[in-house]
Amino acid sequence: MTEKETEQNPVQDTDSTEAKNNILVLHNDDIHTFDYVIEALIEVCGHEFTQASQCATITHFKGKCDIKQGGSDMLKAMKDALTIRELTVTVE
Repeated sequence: MTEKETEQNPVQDTDSTEAKNNILVLHNDDIHTFDYVIEALIEVCGHEFTQASQCATITHFKGKCDIKQGGSDMLKAMKDALTIRELTVTVE
């Protein structure tokens, strides 16, 4: 992985034997802009712009959206990074 790829997606799921049935869920709030949420999803989750935009839109209209699936360690790190950005996320 190049340094640029590491910068864009700082959290990697390195344990391929770990169960992948955990889901990171983004919950709607009335505080953050679409642009802010999209940027956070791109930086933390490694989403492309289109995917991040779709997740932000779904979250806005449905109240929540599954934004990532994977191992619990990876999702916990992403949850913590998004929480630092004051977004509401849970691991289910």
